[in-house]
Amino acid sequence: MAHPIQRRWYPIAFGVAALVLLPLSVLLFSWHDIDAEIWSHLWETQMTRLIGNTLILVLGVGLGVTVLGVSLAWLTSLCEFPGRKWLDWALMLPFAIPAYVLAFVFIGLFDFSGPIQSLARDWFGSGIRFPPVRSTGGVIVVLVLVFYPYVYLLARSAFLAQGKGLMEAARVLGQTPWQAFWRVALPMAWPAIGAGLALAIMETLADFGAVSVFNFDTFTTAIYKTWYGFYSLTGATQLASLLLLAVLLVLFGERRARGASRPANERPRGKALYELRGWKAVLATGWCGLVLLCAFVIPLLQLLVWFWQRGRFDLDERYADLILHTLYLGGMAALICVAVALLLAFARRQAPTGAIRSAVGLANVGYALPGAVLAVSIMLAFSYLDRHLVVPLSGWLGGAGKPILLGSLAALLVAYLIRFLTVAYGPLESSLARIRPSLPEASRSLGVGGPALFFKVYLPLLLPGVLSAALLVFVDVLKEMPATLLMRPFGWDTLAVRVFEMTSEGEWARAALPSLTLVLVGLLPVILLIRRSARR
Repeated sequence: MAHPIQRRWYPIAFGVAALVLLPLSVLLFSWHDIDAEIWSHLWETQMTRLIGNTLILVLGVGLGVTVLGVSLAWLTSLCEFPGRKWLDWALMLPFAIPAYVLAFVFIGLFDFSGPIQSLARDWFGSGIRFPPVRSTGGVIVVLVLVFYPYVYLLARSAFLAQGKGLMEAARVLGQTPWQAFWRVALPMAWPAIGAGLALAIMETLADFGAVSVFNFDTFTTAIYKTWYGFYSLTGATQLASLLLLAVLLVLFGERRARGASRPANERPRGKALYELRGWKAVLATGWCGLVLLCAFVIPLLQLLVWFWQRGRFDLDERYADLILHTLYLGGMAALICVAVALLLAFARRQAPTGAIRSAVGLANVGYALPGAVLAVSIMLAFSYLDRHLVVPLSGWLGGAGKPILLGSLAALLVAYLIRFLTVAYGPLESSLARIRPSLPEASRSLGVGGPALFFKVYLPLLLPGVLSAALLVFVDVLKEMPATLLMRPFGWDTLAVRVFEMTSEGEWARAALPSLTLVLVGLLPVILLIRRSARR
């Protein structure tokens, strides 16, 4: 039985867990009313294509990020070649570019009228032809370049943590570096690789902006079209539940695969094991440099060119409003997520019971919910509350009797809280775990307790974790497109919404200004991540 002091944390943990269960329950109960006409249309015209496109996208991106992330991690963590020291951290920079930004830059560069094909026709004649960029292969390439850092970062950490004893033992037994990689390093690093692969696949399933730019139909685009095209919130919710089922299957498979392996437990290496020379060193530098060039340098340069050609003329009062709306939403979401995550972290520390651990674990599954899924489920729940609670209560009190939850800023902030609570909880839980229990106990013996204990002892020690969590949530909210696009209040356009509007009209140059702003702001958490990784 829990101690009375521990039971004080139960309402907080259970309340947050119930909030995360809200969209899940809405998705489940949405199937009680099926619109036969809409589903008949979807099955006859779109469902086969949606399922096929989604499967192809998942398989292509999964294979691509694994090959790219693991190869780059192997080279930068175990091999020595020219440029390795700066490529080691530079290959994380594509984290800062949203998928929808790289998508329209990719099309703008490689489309028939783009600079690459135009230059090729000038050099080699008008008969030269490129594969169509607006294709399944084009979408896969873009998403691989955006999401490979998930696999790269975790695989790199796993390779570094393996130590040199295992690899040296493999060499003593006559294994070549290639054989040692396949038989020793890769199997032991698979738990981390699988975790990164699961993140990349979940982001692929949740992506809306990039597939919209390529006009590539997936479940996320179908959710948007069902909501705004057929005006069927229930149909969109049912589609969202199918997408959530796919995400949960990915999570289940990743957990099973990770549970079958154990990570290495050796002292980390201080330097690379293999020194590459000659053509091998040239190939290693060229491969890493090519990925960095395609995923970060060229897109950033193209955005700068478009900004100078056209985007700078959009610097007016409307753009200032876009920035203010974006910063306000990011700041409010970061503040709310950090505050709730702090409460959950303290609940788990102060009351480490099975019920609290289960509630905290459930509260952290929200990150697996795609933005489109959250949007339709929360809006359906708030629509129900408006009809059956808010409007009758407002009329009874003599008010206007109008819905106030549906399409409100509060609904959008709730979606951000559920989606990004995990992002804030990770750094805070790690920071709190490093504070020894003897320190607050000593403070209480000296008469410092209650709120003073938090502000004088805990907060100064937690401040680096608090800042990291707030910054990561802030930038994730800035880049979030599906939830913002579907749920924003009237007149609350943001930089991400502006990018969607401009790219929908083919205005690549005008989309450069908000995109460049998002990329520059997104560099902050990436640099922070790089610095923390270097210290470790």
